Amino acid sequence: MNAAGLYTASGCVRPPYKKISSHSAYRLALRRVGIETVNLYSAFVALAVAEAASGGQIVAIIPRSFCNGPYYRPFRDFILERAAIRHLHLFESRSKAFKDDEVLQENIIIRLERGGLKGPVTVSTSTDDTFSDFVTHEHPFDRIVFPDDPEGFIHVLTSPSRSAIELPFGVRHTLADLGLKVSTGPVVDFRLQAHLRDMPGSDTVPLLYPAHFSSNGATWPIEGMKKPNAIERNADTEKWLYPNGFYCVVRRFSSKEEKRRIMASVVEPWIFGEAPMLGFENHLNLFHENKRGLSERLARGLAVFLNTTAVDEYFRRFNGHTQVNATDLKLMKYPSRDALIQLGEWAMQHGTLTQDQIDAKLGTLTE
Repeated sequence: MNAAGLYTASGCVRPPYKKISSHSAYRLALRRVGIETVNLYSAFVALAVAEAASGGQIVAIIPRSFCNGPYYRPFRDFILERAAIRHLHLFESRSKAFKDDEVLQENIIIRLERGGLKGPVTVSTSTDDTFSDFVTHEHPFDRIVFPDDPEGFIHVLTSPSRSAIELPFGVRHTLADLGLKVSTGPVVDFRLQAHLRDMPGSDTVPLLYPAHFSSNGATWPIEGMKKPNAIERNADTEKWLYPNGFYCVVRRFSSKEEKRRIMASVVEPWIFGEAPMLGFENHLNLFHENKRGLSERLARGLAVFLNTTAVDEYFRRFNGHTQVNATDLKLMKYPSRDALIQLGEWAMQHGTLTQDQIDAKLGTLTE
């Protein structure tokens, strides 16, 4: 199999896909040889790298999920310390490239060189395994793995142009720098089933699902919705609730075909009347300040920033699945708090915003 020189190594492997229990014999055996990982495919590749001679080439078809997230950080550290990435190939379609094998993960092909010096990385794409629309670009290594990124996220770039988020206008602050936190919605509905209500009542507070949010803002309650609109406030639920206020929320799941991976909305407290508390269901991530709401300007500024095309492109480079984890949002870099407040003030002055307006505004931020 050859696609425009994609396979230049002596062999190509398709490792097995299966999680490894933290207490299994496999996990313990891997630890004895210095490999800490959570899946057989990454273990397979790590062992291949460890056994390869200097200059040896390792080519593997593997899920893209290893490119980010805390669970695969030891694996990324292991291979990046011992090998150079020479080529990454991304299949745009999850369902076509390996349909005969019923593989549903988003897969990439990676070529590594044992002991190689870090240098330019070729990144290619095609819709499927016909390679009929094969496109290739070359990128410096520091655009694939950012030098100042302690997590070692691997960015699979699909365009030679630089994203706006890479430009030096101040997108370099952590959430800790901003005094903010991001958490997964704590209400897991099936565990609190007895306390859920279809519609609000005197003893309930609002319960928010992704379905309550759209590009036009939040709508609550929604009659006839398949999910409940409210949750009882009592001793069993109190610890899962947040004070009513302004929050920025991001849906945890999207389909790969959706235009955006990150979709942020603002929670506006007046929508919920006199409700003192809010419940956030587990399919939402929310930005907060020590489990309290944000200022309106900050909440709106965060939503504007997260809804820019640059952020969405940046996130897709290392996030190969359709889930937006709170951990990924925590590890991202952000503009300064003052810059986010500037964005929020601008958004409040302009009302409904177009994508072009949001993207253009991002490039005007100052420290």
